Amino acid sequence: ASIEEGETVTLTKFTVFSDSIRCKDCLQGAMEEMEKALKLSLPVLYQYQKEYLKEYWNHCFLEIEGDDDLTAAVNYNMYQLIQSVGKDEYCNIAAKGLSGEGYEGHYFWDTEMYIQPFFNLTEPGITKNLISFRYRTLEKARENARILGHRKGALYPWRTIMGTECSGYYPSGSAGYHINGDIAYSVVAYYLSTKDIEFIVEKGAEILFETARLWMDVGNYYNGSFRINCVTGPDEYTCMVNNNYYTNVCAQFNLNWAVKFYRLLKEEKKLSPVAEKIHLTEEEIKEFDQAARNMYLPYDEKLKINPQDDSFLQKKVWDLEHTPKEKFPLLLHYHPLHLYRYQVCKQADTVLAHFIFEDAQSLETIRNSFDYYEKITTHDSSLSTCIFSIVASKLGRTEKAYEYFGDSAKLDLFNTHKNTKDGIHTANMGGNYMAIIYGFAGLRIKEDGLHFAPSIPKQWKEYRFKINYEDSQIFVEINSEESKFSLLKGSPKQVVIRGKRYELKDTLVV
Repeated sequence: ASIEEGETVTLTKFTVFSDSIRCKDCLQGAMEEMEKALKLSLPVLYQYQKEYLKEYWNHCFLEIEGDDDLTAAVNYNMYQLIQSVGKDEYCNIAAKGLSGEGYEGHYFWDTEMYIQPFFNLTEPGITKNLISFRYRTLEKARENARILGHRKGALYPWRTIMGTECSGYYPSGSAGYHINGDIAYSVVAYYLSTKDIEFIVEKGAEILFETARLWMDVGNYYNGSFRINCVTGPDEYTCMVNNNYYTNVCAQFNLNWAVKFYRLLKEEKKLSPVAEKIHLTEEEIKEFDQAARNMYLPYDEKLKINPQDDSFLQKKVWDLEHTPKEKFPLLLHYHPLHLYRYQVCKQADTVLAHFIFEDAQSLETIRNSFDYYEKITTHDSSLSTCIFSIVASKLGRTEKAYEYFGDSAKLDLFNTHKNTKDGIHTANMGGNYMAIIYGFAGLRIKEDGLHFAPSIPKQWKEYRFKINYEDSQIFVEINSEESKFSLLKGSPKQVVIRGKRYELKDTLVV
């Protein structure tokens, strides 16, 4: 065929992807996908995409009046999250999403602690898929536990794609046992957001029971308390320590909820399938409960803080003030062993625990810990400033929270760290959403319902957002004068606002 001058020719290229994870025969699978694609015209496919995104933006609506750049950055981040996350149980979400080859496409604890909290409130079906990925790889986690010498339970790999450990540096990789508690936390957080008991019966409870078993094997009693030695917490400038506070409180939470799910499933007469499958006994549940009650959580009477671990306060404090700017991030200029010998934190560790497990300590302890760790944290990790923002909000330090939040929200859209060329930071994107909803709005989802403690930075006139909770969708509007809560759909909900309980039937103004 010939093309005349001035004539326009449009070529449409269809590309399909097939893999051996989802298909026994990759070629056949690809041919079937291509056949389905060719049956639909491009306008129809574009319409499907338009409808999908319209529904997504309705679920995750978030608007900040008074800062257009910030609204654009937050919405950009939410778009990247929905684009990057896996849509079935065979995959997860990589640290760089689909934007770069950093971290080789591996999945980390970032998913459970920074990204799932976003999807719990906006697209809980995606959270369900992400947890299903962990359930699908549970057998690999059991194998990993045996490789590391554990007789019972499952230990999830630090970084993975197929369920096997891909970390080549065990001190800050495989030793990060807190990933077990992180995954257990994500199961509980999904349940509290949705009350999806059937999912707990089918998958969630087994994850909780097997991760709880691991803690019983790795820990031991000493002087009447349950201790966990030779592990690495979230802070990558400190490795291979005894009784990392974050890890221990994670394990305590994991063990407590294993007991709660056991009793709940027993009460619902739905326990037998999973209990028989993994040979779970009543005696084990008693051991979980005892270990949780006697979990050792480091506390320093003099400083009135939770030390990051048993030896942390014995170390010399790193002189951050006189460290040359060109020496940051520290990990690129100092040997890990050198960093391990100092009180210096790459990212939130104990401070993260004070957000996720806030009920484990008094407000005074949380305040003291925040003040202590703020002075020695470099925030060399993109996972850090959003957490400091959330805890600052909890402490009533709204302007400090805003300073930390601003650093994280625009990181990728405005390339503030000058490294977005290597890929986006998906965990930080989830984290800055949390800094607004869990930070400034003070949202917590607990066993007795929704809790809010609203605040607003002076730079904003108002901020508005929607969340999904159980069968309902709630619209929240917060300004300096009042907070307004509207039930858009679903059944009435009990909400606690600044410690006072209300029933949300239609509209509530506080």
